[in-house]
Amino acid sequence: MPTHAVTNQVPPLPDVNTVTSQPALDEGLRRWAGQAAYDEVCALGARAGSAQAREWAVQANENEPVLRTHSPTGERLDEVDFHPAWHELMNVGVGAGLTAEPWTQPSGSGAHVRRAAGFIAWSENEQGHLCPISMTYAAAPALAANPALQQRWLPQLASRSYDFGLRPLDQKRGALVGMGMTEKQGGSDVRANTTRAVATPGGPMEGGDTYRLTGHKWFCSAPMSDGFLVLAHTEAGVGCFLVPRALDDGTRNPFALQRLKDKLGNRSNASSEVELDGTWGVRVGDEGRGIRTILDMVAATRLDCILGSASTMRAALVRAVHHARHRSAFGALLVDQPLMQNVLADLALEVEAATTLALRLAHAVDEGDTALSRLGVAVGKYWVCKRTSPMVAEALECLGGNGYVEENGLARLYREAPLNSIWEGAGNVNALDVLRAITREPLSVEAFRKELALAHGHSAVLDAAIARVDDVVRYAAEPGAEAGARHVVEHLAVTLQAALLARHAPTEVADAFVASRLGGQHGVTFGTLDAGLSATHARAIVDRAFIA
Repeated sequence: MPTHAVTNQVPPLPDVNTVTSQPALDEGLRRWAGQAAYDEVCALGARAGSAQAREWAVQANENEPVLRTHSPTGERLDEVDFHPAWHELMNVGVGAGLTAEPWTQPSGSGAHVRRAAGFIAWSENEQGHLCPISMTYAAAPALAANPALQQRWLPQLASRSYDFGLRPLDQKRGALVGMGMTEKQGGSDVRANTTRAVATPGGPMEGGDTYRLTGHKWFCSAPMSDGFLVLAHTEAGVGCFLVPRALDDGTRNPFALQRLKDKLGNRSNASSEVELDGTWGVRVGDEGRGIRTILDMVAATRLDCILGSASTMRAALVRAVHHARHRSAFGALLVDQPLMQNVLADLALEVEAATTLALRLAHAVDEGDTALSRLGVAVGKYWVCKRTSPMVAEALECLGGNGYVEENGLARLYREAPLNSIWEGAGNVNALDVLRAITREPLSVEAFRKELALAHGHSAVLDAAIARVDDVVRYAAEPGAEAGARHVVEHLAVTLQAALLARHAPTEVADAFVASRLGGQHGVTFGTLDAGLSATHARAIVDRAFIA
């Protein structure tokens, strides 16, 4: 009997378009960005779903960045070497306008939705390199606090040219910006930072009041970026500073890379510890108001956390559905078996809800609707990122042992899944931020209510959940509400997702989401949709989730 015959194994993923193969993204892009943006992002989706892009992703993660602290003759270098695949990925991402370009476009142009859809489509393939792309996008609104710096840096941050290497800004066709907030003693409590900034007039930089910074940053991702927004204490309080790697006179700014972090996931991206020792920086925003200034960057990166998590879930769902369509067990394809249909449909509901919410929030940014985006992004960042880890784990289980090995790609997604829930404020930080938005910014609450009201009348279950939002808001203002903050966020998040699906998704998707997430027709784990609901609509929901 031959022992090397291969049967009932799933073929590799075919080339697919990561836009046109998922209607939630396809339809949202058409709805909120227009035809020209749709055509451009579809072209990016075709590249993202190609075998070439998948190979770049594997290579960039198997060949991790390497730190070079010194030259052979002993001079400090403080540089990181990347595999060529990293640069290929970056070249496509930057070339697709996924950095700061939308901030150069007029309000209402759809530029942020175009960029958000492109971010989802492209990061479905590889997530690590989207970190510097995200921070560069997010730096633009923070730099607006210093018009001179914004005028000088924004053209390069918005450029579609990926120009790797540490050189003065005026010698670069495009630039990237990172961020350094957390320190080893403080973490999210950035007021506990010990880095100091001393005003030093003059110096080899332009764009505002200059300082010298001394301290240590515990987590600094993408250290080969051209500049960093950094927090440090001044006599007036915590300030925000732009720290370039290369100074205007061509010399290197003191920026010692102590080590690269050995991380659970995100292996293709270099994250480092950095020592600042007399490092030049230019103040961004008012003195002593650095936390307020950098929060504009944080808000934008939180939106990208939602986009990235939605994309990670989608990538896991694609692998699960593809496997089920080709793998037989007990005499039938897995995708034809009722319990597997229940699991896959449940996962598909989660992905569609996350994707639609992400694009709606990007549309709010496009429209300048800061009231909705302020509360909506904090709510979405908490919930979508929290849902990613269990969702990816369930998708992996759909493949059994084949999902647990590296060749399939789901193992990498599983390691990546917790990242966005931790970055830019873990769950508790975001939940407390939602309470602050509710109690201090009534316009945000009103905008949230108006968005929900647009779905009123869909069903009694959804109407009841919308009505309960008033109770949740009142509770958030009560003494002791902090302990129940996560309950507040969960109800706001799921109700908002349900309202959006009621308006924009097919009936079978919206009805299943409302019944399962708000109507009690669901268990604790994925795959526990009501049996009657599953039998009626599960296959249609699965077929919609991934159009091969």
